[in-house]
Amino acid sequence: MTPTDLLTDAFERVHEGTQAVLDGLTDDQLRHRPGPDANPIGWLVWHLLRVQDDHVAGVGGHDQVYGDFVDRFDLPYGPVEHGYGHTSEDVAAFRAPAALLAEYATAVHERTLAYLATLGPDDLDRVVDERWDPPVTLGVRLVSVVNDDTQHVGQAAYVRGLLGL
Repeated sequence: MTPTDLLTDAFERVHEGTQAVLDGLTDDQLRHRPGPDANPIGWLVWHLLRVQDDHVAGVGGHDQVYGDFVDRFDLPYGPVEHGYGHTSEDVAAFRAPAALLAEYATAVHERTLAYLATLGPDDLDRVVDERWDPPVTLGVRLVSVVNDDTQHVGQAAYVRGLLGL
């Protein structure tokens, strides 16, 4: 198994988990907040997809998939926002149906896999962010995205479980 195969498998698992979390949810279930400031399933999924889309586009040098979806989501956020720094009120303003989230998830996933297919093992050592000490390599950035995604999929699955689903 190559490093790219490993990353592909990890992103496949994120995608499968995301689709499973969204399966059959109503708009009300997507917006359910188990506490006054807790993140609902819909926002969590949108956020994890936005981060993956943003970061993979950034290292891959291509446009974000979200450009094709931003008007369809029609959210009260800027087109480059991905949820970092959102207030409780921002989170509460999220509205999107499960089918649209699932479609966006598939588009982000396909773009991610297409990018991963272009990589060789030496590519993962390329520095992609020098603002950190030590500088962040492509491999570290991609693992960071997988880590962030799995945490948010797990949070969304937890909230789904609280709904008794």
